[in-house]
Amino acid sequence: MPAPAAVKATISRVLRPSRPLAPPPNPASASRPALANTGSAIAQRALASVGIPMPVFRSLLLGLIGQQNGAVSAEEIDQYLSALEEPKRTTLARLRQTILDVLPEADQGISYGVPAFKIRGKTIAGFAAFKNHLSYLPHSGSVFPQLRDELKGYSTSSGALRFGIDEPLPVPLVEKLIAVRLRQAFPA
Repeated sequence: MPAPAAVKATISRVLRPSRPLAPPPNPASASRPALANTGSAIAQRALASVGIPMPVFRSLLLGLIGQQNGAVSAEEIDQYLSALEEPKRTTLARLRQTILDVLPEADQGISYGVPAFKIRGKTIAGFAAFKNHLSYLPHSGSVFPQLRDELKGYSTSSGALRFGIDEPLPVPLVEKLIAVRLRQAFPA
């Protein structure tokens, strides 16, 4: 179990990069039209008339055509959260703020249809809402085994930590989850 000082040291080491934070631009993506820019207003009105939020539709569409939706903007996370009912919205908004407090330089966006936070192009954390629970997603199957004691009382799979819709994760736990993931993504 990393001590709070070790957690802060790991986070600060990773956030003090020796190379630029942003990955180099992908020239292939510049030639592709952005989905959101093609008839967006018309599409949003049509989807709204049948009760489907645009971020949900976009995620489903990209999933159907086999593409990953990269981190595009914090606004998409805003849309994702606004489509949720209470108390899911408030609980996940609080988790989002905790993640951003720990990783202020993180790129936010939707990845694989759910909110994700990237550092230097690597997804470090994410979350998702489901009917009866919420999930913290470390985007690595080897984070939870390193925090076995801290995760007692939570339901986990290799890639998701499930928690109640009105029970925010404790800040120290989120800090430890992120520190373990950062050490994996950016070994010293």
